[in-house]
Amino acid sequence: MIYKVFYQEEKNNHPQREKTQAIYVQVDATSELDGRIKVRDLVETNTDYHIEFIELLSDKHLAYEKETGAFSLTEF
Repeated sequence: MIYKVFYQEEKNNHPQREKTQAIYVQVDATSELDGRIKVRDLVETNTDYHIEFIELLSDKHLAYEKETGAFSLTEF
């Protein structure tokens, strides 16, 4: 399962929509919820990011992200 994680780089500042960034993380999970938990744990353990939202990508959404050129898996 591949998840798109929306985040802010700084935890101490108030979130601003203009500064929201995204990374893509792949995990093995038994359900969508299990995957979200694993992704949150990976990102929080390996970064200082303020996580805003975690979204499971459908096949169509993943294909779109790959077409736009913004897609690159982040590995921890």
